[in-house]
Amino acid sequence: MIIITATFMLSDPNTQNEAIKKATPLQQATRDNEEGCRAYVFSPDPCENDRVIVFELWEDQESLADHFDHQNYYNMGSMFGEVGLAGAESRKWRVTASEPVYDDTPKARADFFTCEDQFP
Repeated sequence: MIIITATFMLSDPNTQNEAIKKATPLQQATRDNEEGCRAYVFSPDPCENDRVIVFELWEDQESLADHFDHQNYYNMGSMFGEVGLAGAESRKWRVTASEPVYDDTPKARADFFTCEDQFP
């Protein structure tokens, strides 16, 4: 599993709603039409009007590579170019374990309590 996190800084904070509105059909198309896409979310930052926060979840490297060569990816880049992008910070994360946050009690747990190996 691969997670992408990103922050897009808009040139004009007044375009945040426009960016989200224009991104919505591209988000839906990516979710519906790209194999391996588990989540694809572009949301307004509630504390910073000039920022759009991105969360993506991909099944594997192949599906992410296919996304990077898909028209939806190119269209999203073009759309942010039209809206006005001042900058971006993007990271990808390789997930080595996944489990519930809460145990049976239900207590929130920071450790991976169902995994023998706690660290990658």
